[in-house]
Amino acid sequence: MSEQPKIARKGPYAVAVEANKSYFWCACGYSRQQPFCDGSHTRGGFTPLQFTAERTETVYLCGCKRTGNPPFCDGTHETL
Repeated sequence: MSEQPKIARKGPYAVAVEANKSYFWCACGYSRQQPFCDGSHTRGGFTPLQFTAERTETVYLCGCKRTGNPPFCDGTHETL
């Protein structure tokens, strides 16, 4: 079994994103810049997930790092 990411928060991060701008979501849970990557993923072989915002809006990014729809929260944190 592969290493599980660290749970950064048992809940989503509400983040204002800008249309057509790229972001790097932290997949390992160790970033100090949650929910975004700061390069801490070198610890466990994780890589950040790059995504581009489709429109300017508030999105809810996964904090528990267990979502089935990365980088977005799907409520998985409620089962942890």
